[in-house]
Amino acid sequence: MINWWFYLAGLFGLSATALGAYGAHGLSNSGAAVHLVTAFNSGVQYQFYHALALLLVVLALRIAPSKLLHLAAGGFVLGTVLFSGSIYALVLFGTKGIGFITPLGGVCFMAGWLSLLLAGRTWLRS
Repeated sequence: MINWWFYLAGLFGLSATALGAYGAHGLSNSGAAVHLVTAFNSGVQYQFYHALALLLVVLALRIAPSKLLHLAAGGFVLGTVLFSGSIYALVLFGTKGIGFITPLGGVCFMAGWLSLLLAGRTWLRS
């Protein structure tokens, strides 16, 4: 499973870079409303942050495997798909009916960070 987390960290970093470039050059120059460009860039930022966090979790899993670290990785992956993905869908396709998904992605991010916090607490105690 560690290998899949590693691949997803790379995929999320790569796609965040491509989407960030599109947001900065394609979307900004297309005449899109400023609030849509800002929302898109927020999706890219959160994707980048959590790609890096996922990479760090992968490294921690190599040192001290734990269920909590796998939960953290899952929270970061699901959070990225739901949070950033719903923002991209809203901005690029005008999909308005999925706006409730964005906060669910945020909750997944927080669950991932909480799992990481608990894993660190367990790790430091041992």
